[in-house]
Amino acid sequence: MSEEHILSFSSMAPHIYTSPYTPYPILSTSIFTRLFASGASGDSHIGSFPGSLKAFVDADSGASITRAQLAHLALSLAYGLKHNPHTSRFASRGSTVLIYSPNSLAWPVVLFGSVAAGLRCTLANSAYTSHELAFQYTDSGAKLVFTAEDGLSVVRAMLHESGIAKEEAEKRIIVLGSDLRWAGGPSAPRSPASEYLLKMEDLLDKGKLAEEEKFEGSNAHETVYICYSSGTTGKPKGVETSHQNITTLLDIVSSAFPPLTGGSIMLGILPFYHIYGIAKLVHYPFTQGCPVVIQTKFEPVKFCSVIQRFRVTHSLVVPPVLVILARHEGPSTNTIYRVSESLFSGAAPLGQTLVKQVKDRLLAKRGGRGNLGITQGYGLTETSPTTHLLTVEEADRKMGSIGVLLPNLEARLVEDDEGKIDAAEGQPGELWIRGKTVMKGYLNNPTATKNSITPDGWFKTGDVAIRDNEGYYYIVDRRKELIKYKGFQVPPAELEYVLLSHPDIADAAVIGLQSEKEATELPRAYVVHAHPDKVKTAQAKAEFARSVVKWMESKVARHKFLRGGVAVIGIIPKSAAGKILRRDLRELAKQEAARGDLGTEVKARL
Repeated sequence: MSEEHILSFSSMAPHIYTSPYTPYPILSTSIFTRLFASGASGDSHIGSFPGSLKAFVDADSGASITRAQLAHLALSLAYGLKHNPHTSRFASRGSTVLIYSPNSLAWPVVLFGSVAAGLRCTLANSAYTSHELAFQYTDSGAKLVFTAEDGLSVVRAMLHESGIAKEEAEKRIIVLGSDLRWAGGPSAPRSPASEYLLKMEDLLDKGKLAEEEKFEGSNAHETVYICYSSGTTGKPKGVETSHQNITTLLDIVSSAFPPLTGGSIMLGILPFYHIYGIAKLVHYPFTQGCPVVIQTKFEPVKFCSVIQRFRVTHSLVVPPVLVILARHEGPSTNTIYRVSESLFSGAAPLGQTLVKQVKDRLLAKRGGRGNLGITQGYGLTETSPTTHLLTVEEADRKMGSIGVLLPNLEARLVEDDEGKIDAAEGQPGELWIRGKTVMKGYLNNPTATKNSITPDGWFKTGDVAIRDNEGYYYIVDRRKELIKYKGFQVPPAELEYVLLSHPDIADAAVIGLQSEKEATELPRAYVVHAHPDKVKTAQAKAEFARSVVKWMESKVARHKFLRGGVAVIGIIPKSAAGKILRRDLRELAKQEAARGDLGTEVKARL
């Protein structure tokens, strides 16, 4: 790999790095047109690949949809949305729909059908509570909601919390059932709870748009996806991702990502509502003619059996999945798993030790046959998401690196908040990114946008990185306070807000603990009891702490649980301005860890 070029390296100008890869032409078109256009190959092809090629496969049933079927279903759904009496009033160009569902074969149909109709899609975590979902529904301006049957009770509660009358609320729900007959799969009974609601299938047989809504030229800058990023303070923020953000990403990723043609098959276990999943599983494989096998959730034995059954060649994972693969014992320890040719990790840092453990163990399961590339990349919701990739060829030599900068992007490593001082060669600095994949801004939040993107277009990632003399980057710290649990963002301020609603908590603060065992961060709360005389003994404090952990589980999504525990203290350290001094709490956590109070495999994040 050649070293990156330094565009400017004088003491007076910023140090700007570019990619060693050749830049790509920037397209100005809609993401639907980019993916589904027949092009020069004719109508029998969808996006330069035969329409008969499978696009998505349901791992449980084996049901599948081809590229041509997906195009037809998407345009049919778009027509249904625009002409159904319940949905048409909310399906004009630029309107927003919310998708609240775990992975399913219906997911790409709903997503691309909505995009073909000219709608914006906001993607919600399928584990959200009604309160969490209500904020995203209201903030995004969504009206229609696509939901799996299992999410119906949450969606109904959310609409009620949003002040929408029941009769009206029922008209805004579209149900994704378990019946796969529309895809040639098995039938399934409909949940009684969804009996009188509109089903996705009801929108598929009314007609078909002749063509998708167009977003050409400057219109390609219009928002297409609104994924929510927790940021570092306050409530979650809607990241406005444009058509051009995604089309640019799909091109530049191909420079370093393993080739997915010639019989490649990808396993889709990452949640599609996450920017990592939506970009790298729903979109990118489609550009490469690579089918995606959809698995609803990760289970170690099922993960390996699905890989064997469908002969999967590439899998996208997160570090906690690799932790399980490194340690899990299947039903037969003599089984030789046909593991993917490559495992690509993202959404959270990946350590060298874990990579080696997984490689040694899984190659042993295969009798030492072949090779296994375990690599990683880097990005954020705000960068659509990927900015760096480590190639399979360099995975062992540069283990622990996030790779090099992708084409069409620029980077800086900055020492100060204003960007006046750049880090010296080989020294750490906050990673700033500039390019066409960087978001338009935060929805309804110009202040956060201004604080995150400089007037000349640099996005401040909040992550501290080092760049070596070959142009490879390493993430070494994070300036943000954001906690990441298994790739999911957990904002301390949000948890603190919930904790303060507890009748016996007078004050609260949350920090992240790094679990070596789980290879992820765990949220830990420090609370001040409203009646200190009730928790004078260590036993009373411990019992109250356990009750708070349990109480929180009824208030937030699973990834926000206080898995790092709760500690009762006398006062939350704060500055004169009232800002929580989390550094002091991290020092306290280090002392707790030294005493063994946090377990031997947990440490406070510096």
